[in-house]
Amino acid sequence: MATSEPGAALAPHTTMRVGGPADTLVTATTSAEVIDAVRSADDAGTPLLLLSGGSNLVIADQGFRGTVVRIMTKGVDVTPTPDGEAVEVTVAAGEVWDDVVARAVAEGWSGIEALSGIPGLAGATPVQNVGAYGQEVAQTIVRVLAWDRHEGREVDFDNAACDFTYRHSVFKQTGRYVVLEVTFRLGLGGLSAPVAYADLARELGVEQGERVPLAAARDAVLVQRGNRGMVLDETDHDTWSCGSFFTNPILTTGEMDALVERAGARLGADGPVPPVFPAGEGRAKTSAAWLIDKAGFGKGHHMPGPAALSTKHTLAITNRGTATAADVAALAREVRDGVREAFGVTLVNEPVFVGHEL
Repeated sequence: MATSEPGAALAPHTTMRVGGPADTLVTATTSAEVIDAVRSADDAGTPLLLLSGGSNLVIADQGFRGTVVRIMTKGVDVTPTPDGEAVEVTVAAGEVWDDVVARAVAEGWSGIEALSGIPGLAGATPVQNVGAYGQEVAQTIVRVLAWDRHEGREVDFDNAACDFTYRHSVFKQTGRYVVLEVTFRLGLGGLSAPVAYADLARELGVEQGERVPLAAARDAVLVQRGNRGMVLDETDHDTWSCGSFFTNPILTTGEMDALVERAGARLGADGPVPPVFPAGEGRAKTSAAWLIDKAGFGKGHHMPGPAALSTKHTLAITNRGTATAADVAALAREVRDGVREAFGVTLVNEPVFVGHEL
Protein backbone atom coordinates (compact mmCIF):
# COMPACT_ATOMS: atom_id res chain seq x y z
CA MET A 1 0.00 0.00 0.00
CA ALA A 2 1.29 3.46 -0.88
CA THR A 3 2.46 5.60 2.03
CA SER A 4 2.16 9.38 2.30
CA GLU A 5 4.50 11.55 4.37
CA PRO A 6 3.88 15.31 4.69
CA GLY A 7 6.93 17.58 4.90
CA ALA A 8 9.36 14.76 4.09
CA ALA A 9 13.03 15.59 3.57
CA LEU A 10 14.14 15.02 -0.03
CA ALA A 11 17.92 15.40 0.28
CA PRO A 12 18.40 11.85 1.66
CA HIS A 13 16.64 10.49 -1.43
CA THR A 14 19.07 12.10 -3.91
CA THR A 15 22.68 11.23 -4.65
CA MET A 16 23.71 14.92 -4.47
CA ARG A 17 22.15 15.06 -0.98
CA VAL A 18 20.81 18.60 -1.31
CA GLY A 19 17.33 20.11 -1.36
CA GLY A 20 14.52 21.01 1.00
CA PRO A 21 11.34 19.10 1.90
CA ALA A 22 8.34 18.08 -0.17
CA ASP A 23 4.84 19.15 0.75
CA THR A 24 3.96 15.47 0.43
CA LEU A 25 6.10 12.41 -0.36
CA VAL A 26 4.16 9.40 -1.64
CA THR A 27 6.01 6.08 -1.84
CA ALA A 28 4.40 3.78 -4.42
CA THR A 29 5.29 0.08 -4.60
CA THR A 30 3.06 -1.03 -7.51
CA SER A 31 2.30 0.46 -10.91
CA ALA A 32 -1.32 0.90 -9.83
CA GLU A 33 -0.17 2.94 -6.83
CA VAL A 34 2.05 5.07 -9.06
CA ILE A 35 -0.87 5.76 -11.40
CA ASP A 36 -3.24 6.55 -8.51
CA ALA A 37 -0.76 8.99 -6.94
CA VAL A 38 -0.05 10.72 -10.24
CA ARG A 39 -3.73 10.93 -11.18
CA SER A 40 -4.68 12.29 -7.73
CA ALA A 41 -2.09 15.05 -7.99
CA ASP A 42 -3.12 15.90 -11.54
CA ASP A 43 -6.83 15.95 -10.69
CA ALA A 44 -6.12 18.33 -7.80
CA GLY A 45 -3.89 20.56 -9.92
CA THR A 46 -0.97 19.87 -7.58
CA PRO A 47 2.59 20.17 -8.93
CA LEU A 48 4.14 16.72 -9.34
CA LEU A 49 7.72 15.44 -9.16
CA LEU A 50 8.72 11.85 -9.86
CA LEU A 51 11.58 10.47 -7.78
CA SER A 52 13.28 7.52 -9.48
CA GLY A 53 16.46 7.01 -7.49
CA GLY A 54 17.33 10.70 -7.23
CA SER A 55 20.60 10.39 -9.14
CA ASN A 56 19.73 13.05 -11.69
CA LEU A 57 18.07 15.76 -9.57
CA VAL A 58 19.26 18.98 -7.95
CA ILE A 59 16.32 20.02 -5.78
CA ALA A 60 16.12 23.62 -4.55
CA ASP A 61 16.87 24.40 -0.92
CA GLN A 62 13.27 25.52 -0.39
CA GLY A 63 12.12 22.06 -1.46
CA PHE A 64 9.18 21.16 -3.68
CA ARG A 65 5.77 22.73 -3.24
CA GLY A 66 3.68 19.80 -4.38
CA THR A 67 3.55 16.02 -4.40
CA VAL A 68 6.66 13.90 -4.89
CA VAL A 69 6.01 10.31 -5.98
CA ARG A 70 8.83 7.96 -5.05
CA ILE A 71 8.71 4.99 -7.42
CA MET A 72 9.59 1.74 -5.62
CA THR A 73 7.92 -0.85 -7.87
CA LYS A 74 9.57 -4.26 -8.20
CA GLY A 75 9.56 -7.12 -10.67
CA VAL A 76 11.64 -8.69 -13.46
CA ASP A 77 10.06 -10.96 -16.09
CA VAL A 78 12.19 -12.90 -18.58
CA THR A 79 10.95 -14.29 -21.92
CA PRO A 80 13.22 -16.12 -24.41
CA THR A 81 12.89 -14.92 -27.99
CA PRO A 82 11.54 -17.43 -30.56
CA ASP A 83 14.93 -17.67 -32.29
CA GLY A 84 16.61 -18.64 -29.03
CA GLU A 85 19.31 -16.03 -29.50
CA ALA A 86 18.16 -13.52 -26.89
CA VAL A 87 15.84 -12.86 -23.97
CA GLU A 88 13.38 -10.03 -23.47
CA VAL A 89 13.64 -8.76 -19.91
CA THR A 90 10.79 -6.60 -18.62
CA VAL A 91 11.84 -4.59 -15.60
CA ALA A 92 9.63 -2.59 -13.23
CA ALA A 93 10.55 1.10 -13.07
CA GLY A 94 11.52 0.90 -9.40
CA GLU A 95 14.15 -1.82 -9.75
CA VAL A 96 17.67 -0.68 -8.87
CA TRP A 97 19.47 -0.35 -12.20
CA ASP A 98 22.79 -1.85 -11.17
CA ASP A 99 20.99 -4.86 -9.69
CA VAL A 100 19.45 -5.41 -13.13
CA VAL A 101 22.88 -5.19 -14.78
CA ALA A 102 24.43 -7.53 -12.22
CA ARG A 103 21.72 -10.12 -12.83
CA ALA A 104 22.12 -9.80 -16.60
CA VAL A 105 25.84 -10.48 -16.29
CA ALA A 106 25.28 -13.42 -13.96
CA GLU A 107 22.67 -14.92 -16.31
CA GLY A 108 24.80 -14.45 -19.44
CA TRP A 109 22.64 -11.72 -21.00
CA SER A 110 24.66 -9.18 -22.98
CA GLY A 111 24.03 -5.60 -24.03
CA ILE A 112 24.01 -3.58 -20.80
CA GLU A 113 27.22 -4.73 -19.09
CA ALA A 114 29.02 -1.45 -19.86
CA LEU A 115 26.27 0.36 -17.94
CA SER A 116 27.40 -1.20 -14.66
CA GLY A 117 27.65 1.01 -11.59
CA ILE A 118 25.28 3.71 -12.83
CA PRO A 119 23.10 4.84 -9.90
CA GLY A 120 19.34 5.21 -10.05
CA LEU A 121 16.41 3.05 -11.03
CA ALA A 122 15.52 1.19 -14.21
CA GLY A 123 12.63 3.50 -15.05
CA ALA A 124 14.97 6.46 -15.33
CA THR A 125 17.19 4.83 -17.95
CA PRO A 126 15.04 5.50 -21.03
CA VAL A 127 14.24 9.06 -19.94
CA GLN A 128 17.72 10.37 -20.64
CA ASN A 129 18.88 7.42 -22.75
CA VAL A 130 21.47 6.44 -20.17
CA GLY A 131 24.82 5.56 -21.67
CA ALA A 132 28.47 4.93 -20.83
CA TYR A 133 31.56 3.26 -22.28
CA GLY A 134 30.09 2.95 -25.75
CA GLN A 135 26.71 1.52 -24.76
CA GLU A 136 23.36 3.24 -24.28
CA VAL A 137 19.99 1.79 -23.39
CA ALA A 138 18.57 2.81 -26.79
CA GLN A 139 20.55 -0.11 -28.23
CA THR A 140 18.62 -2.72 -26.23
CA ILE A 141 15.23 -1.24 -25.27
CA VAL A 142 12.40 -2.74 -27.30
CA ARG A 143 9.43 -1.42 -25.32
CA VAL A 144 8.53 1.13 -22.66
CA LEU A 145 5.19 1.06 -20.86
CA ALA A 146 4.23 4.49 -19.56
CA TRP A 147 1.29 6.33 -18.05
CA ASP A 148 0.07 9.18 -20.28
CA ARG A 149 -0.96 12.01 -17.95
CA HIS A 150 -2.74 13.88 -20.76
CA GLU A 151 -4.90 11.00 -21.97
CA GLY A 152 -5.22 9.19 -18.65
CA ARG A 153 -4.17 5.77 -19.95
CA GLU A 154 -1.24 3.39 -20.28
CA VAL A 155 0.73 3.70 -23.52
CA ASP A 156 3.24 1.30 -25.13
CA PHE A 157 6.26 2.77 -26.91
CA ASP A 158 8.41 0.73 -29.24
CA ASN A 159 12.04 1.75 -29.68
CA ALA A 160 11.37 4.15 -32.56
CA ALA A 161 8.54 5.89 -30.69
CA CYS A 162 10.90 6.60 -27.78
CA ASP A 163 12.70 9.08 -30.07
CA PHE A 164 16.09 8.33 -28.52
CA THR A 165 18.97 10.72 -29.12
CA TYR A 166 22.10 11.52 -27.11
CA ARG A 167 20.96 11.71 -23.45
CA HIS A 168 17.42 12.45 -24.56
CA SER A 169 14.08 10.81 -25.36
CA VAL A 170 10.39 11.57 -25.74
CA PHE A 171 10.08 10.98 -21.99
CA LYS A 172 12.48 13.82 -21.19
CA GLN A 173 10.88 16.35 -23.53
CA THR A 174 7.86 16.93 -21.29
CA GLY A 175 6.45 15.66 -18.03
CA ARG A 176 3.62 13.97 -19.89
CA TYR A 177 4.74 10.35 -19.46
CA VAL A 178 5.48 8.32 -16.34
CA VAL A 179 7.59 5.23 -17.06
CA LEU A 180 6.10 2.11 -15.47
CA GLU A 181 8.26 -0.66 -16.95
CA VAL A 182 10.99 -1.14 -19.53
CA THR A 183 11.68 -4.17 -21.74
CA PHE A 184 15.22 -4.91 -22.94
CA ARG A 185 16.29 -7.40 -25.61
CA LEU A 186 19.58 -8.91 -24.43
CA GLY A 187 21.76 -11.38 -26.31
CA LEU A 188 22.80 -14.79 -25.06
CA GLY A 189 26.20 -16.43 -25.04
CA GLY A 190 28.17 -15.04 -22.12
CA LEU A 191 30.29 -12.57 -24.09
CA SER A 192 29.99 -8.81 -23.99
CA ALA A 193 28.90 -6.63 -26.85
CA PRO A 194 31.97 -5.45 -28.82
CA VAL A 195 34.04 -3.21 -26.54
CA ALA A 196 33.53 0.25 -28.01
CA TYR A 197 35.38 2.52 -25.58
CA ALA A 198 39.14 2.93 -25.83
CA ASP A 199 39.83 3.30 -22.10
CA LEU A 200 37.74 0.23 -21.36
CA ALA A 201 39.57 -1.78 -24.02
CA ARG A 202 42.88 -0.77 -22.43
CA GLU A 203 41.62 -1.76 -18.99
CA LEU A 204 40.69 -5.17 -20.40
CA GLY A 205 43.87 -5.56 -22.44
CA VAL A 206 42.00 -6.03 -25.72
CA GLU A 207 41.43 -4.14 -28.96
CA GLN A 208 38.33 -2.07 -29.53
CA GLY A 209 35.64 -4.20 -31.13
CA GLU A 210 36.64 -7.40 -29.33
CA ARG A 211 34.25 -9.27 -27.05
CA VAL A 212 35.15 -10.37 -23.54
CA PRO A 213 33.40 -12.40 -20.84
CA LEU A 214 30.53 -10.40 -19.36
CA ALA A 215 31.92 -10.54 -15.83
CA ALA A 216 35.27 -9.17 -17.02
CA ALA A 217 33.53 -6.31 -18.81
CA ARG A 218 31.48 -5.43 -15.73
CA ASP A 219 34.50 -5.59 -13.43
CA ALA A 220 36.52 -3.34 -15.74
CA VAL A 221 33.70 -0.80 -15.95
CA LEU A 222 33.38 -0.72 -12.17
CA VAL A 223 37.13 -0.13 -11.86
CA GLN A 224 36.96 2.71 -14.40
CA ARG A 225 33.95 4.29 -12.68
CA GLY A 226 35.52 3.85 -9.26
CA ASN A 227 38.67 5.63 -10.40
CA ARG A 228 36.46 8.57 -11.39
CA GLY A 229 34.37 8.59 -8.21
CA MET A 230 31.34 7.39 -10.17
CA VAL A 231 30.37 4.42 -7.97
CA LEU A 232 28.27 5.41 -4.95
CA ASP A 233 30.11 5.23 -1.63
CA GLU A 234 28.66 6.94 1.44
CA THR A 235 32.14 7.55 2.86
CA ASP A 236 33.53 9.16 -0.32
CA HIS A 237 32.34 12.72 -0.97
CA ASP A 238 33.50 12.43 -4.57
CA THR A 239 30.45 10.21 -5.07
CA TRP A 240 28.00 12.68 -3.50
CA SER A 241 27.09 13.90 -6.96
CA CYS A 242 24.87 13.44 -9.99
CA GLY A 243 27.70 11.79 -11.89
CA SER A 244 28.57 13.63 -15.10
CA PHE A 245 27.13 17.10 -14.55
CA PHE A 246 27.39 18.34 -18.15
CA THR A 247 26.70 16.51 -21.39
CA ASN A 248 29.39 16.28 -24.05
CA PRO A 249 28.66 19.08 -26.56
CA ILE A 250 27.51 18.10 -30.05
CA LEU A 251 28.62 20.77 -32.52
CA THR A 252 28.20 21.57 -36.18
CA THR A 253 31.29 21.44 -38.39
CA GLY A 254 31.53 25.23 -38.24
CA GLU A 255 31.22 25.29 -34.46
CA MET A 256 33.89 22.61 -34.13
CA ASP A 257 36.23 24.56 -36.41
CA ALA A 258 35.67 27.65 -34.26
CA LEU A 259 36.38 25.63 -31.10
CA VAL A 260 39.66 24.29 -32.52
CA GLU A 261 40.67 27.82 -33.49
CA ARG A 262 39.89 29.22 -30.04
CA ALA A 263 41.69 26.32 -28.38
CA GLY A 264 44.77 27.05 -30.48
CA ALA A 265 44.66 30.72 -29.53
CA ARG A 266 44.31 29.88 -25.84
CA LEU A 267 46.60 26.87 -25.53
CA GLY A 268 49.12 27.55 -28.30
CA ALA A 269 49.54 26.19 -31.81
CA ASP A 270 51.41 23.17 -30.46
CA GLY A 271 49.11 22.75 -27.47
CA PRO A 272 46.42 20.15 -26.87
CA VAL A 273 43.48 20.06 -29.25
CA PRO A 274 39.85 19.27 -28.41
CA PRO A 275 38.82 15.63 -28.80
CA VAL A 276 36.53 15.08 -31.78
CA PHE A 277 34.13 12.15 -32.18
CA PRO A 278 31.68 11.61 -35.06
CA ALA A 279 28.08 12.40 -34.13
CA GLY A 280 26.34 11.90 -37.48
CA GLU A 281 24.80 14.26 -40.03
CA GLY A 282 27.76 16.61 -40.29
CA ARG A 283 28.09 17.00 -36.54
CA ALA A 284 30.79 16.11 -34.05
CA LYS A 285 30.96 15.54 -30.32
CA THR A 286 33.68 16.85 -28.05
CA SER A 287 34.55 16.29 -24.40
CA ALA A 288 32.96 18.44 -21.70
CA ALA A 289 35.61 17.26 -19.23
CA TRP A 290 38.39 18.44 -21.59
CA LEU A 291 36.76 21.85 -21.98
CA ILE A 292 36.32 22.25 -18.23
CA ASP A 293 39.91 21.31 -17.49
CA LYS A 294 41.42 23.47 -20.24
CA ALA A 295 39.25 26.43 -19.18
CA GLY A 296 41.11 26.36 -15.88
CA PHE A 297 38.83 24.30 -13.66
CA GLY A 298 40.95 21.42 -12.39
CA LYS A 299 40.05 18.49 -10.19
CA GLY A 300 38.91 19.69 -6.77
CA HIS A 301 38.20 23.26 -7.95
CA HIS A 302 35.76 25.05 -5.67
CA MET A 303 34.30 28.40 -4.78
CA PRO A 304 33.79 29.48 -1.17
CA GLY A 305 31.46 26.84 0.21
CA PRO A 306 31.33 23.04 0.37
CA ALA A 307 30.62 22.27 -3.30
CA ALA A 308 33.57 21.33 -5.49
CA LEU A 309 34.57 19.51 -8.63
CA SER A 310 35.46 15.91 -7.86
CA THR A 311 39.07 15.29 -6.88
CA LYS A 312 39.01 12.40 -9.36
CA HIS A 313 37.13 13.78 -12.38
CA THR A 314 36.42 17.35 -13.50
CA LEU A 315 33.02 16.49 -14.97
CA ALA A 316 31.39 15.81 -11.59
CA ILE A 317 30.20 18.51 -9.20
CA THR A 318 30.20 17.14 -5.67
CA ASN A 319 28.84 17.88 -2.22
CA ARG A 320 31.74 17.83 0.23
CA GLY A 321 29.36 17.21 3.12
CA THR A 322 27.29 20.31 3.87
CA ALA A 323 26.67 21.87 0.45
CA THR A 324 23.33 23.41 -0.42
CA ALA A 325 21.59 23.37 -3.78
CA ALA A 326 22.56 27.03 -4.11
CA ASP A 327 26.24 26.09 -3.64
CA VAL A 328 25.97 23.44 -6.36
CA ALA A 329 24.23 25.82 -8.76
CA ALA A 330 26.76 28.60 -8.15
CA LEU A 331 29.70 26.31 -8.95
CA ALA A 332 27.93 24.92 -12.02
CA ARG A 333 27.33 28.47 -13.30
CA GLU A 334 30.97 29.39 -12.73
CA VAL A 335 32.15 26.37 -14.73
CA ARG A 336 29.58 26.81 -17.50
CA ASP A 337 30.30 30.52 -17.88
CA GLY A 338 34.06 29.99 -17.72
CA VAL A 339 33.97 27.38 -20.49
CA ARG A 340 31.80 29.65 -22.63
CA GLU A 341 34.20 32.56 -22.15
CA ALA A 342 37.24 30.41 -22.93
CA PHE A 343 35.94 28.40 -25.87
CA GLY A 344 32.59 29.82 -27.01
CA VAL A 345 30.78 26.58 -26.13
CA THR A 346 27.87 26.57 -23.69
CA LEU A 347 27.75 23.39 -21.63
CA VAL A 348 24.33 21.88 -20.91
CA ASN A 349 23.61 20.40 -17.50
CA GLU A 350 22.64 16.73 -17.41
CA PRO A 351 20.78 16.67 -14.06
CA VAL A 352 17.36 18.28 -13.78
CA PHE A 353 17.07 21.39 -11.62
CA VAL A 354 13.87 21.38 -9.55
CA GLY A 355 12.57 24.67 -8.14
CA HIS A 356 15.55 26.69 -9.40
CA GLU A 357 17.52 27.22 -12.58
CA LEU A 358 21.15 27.08 -13.60
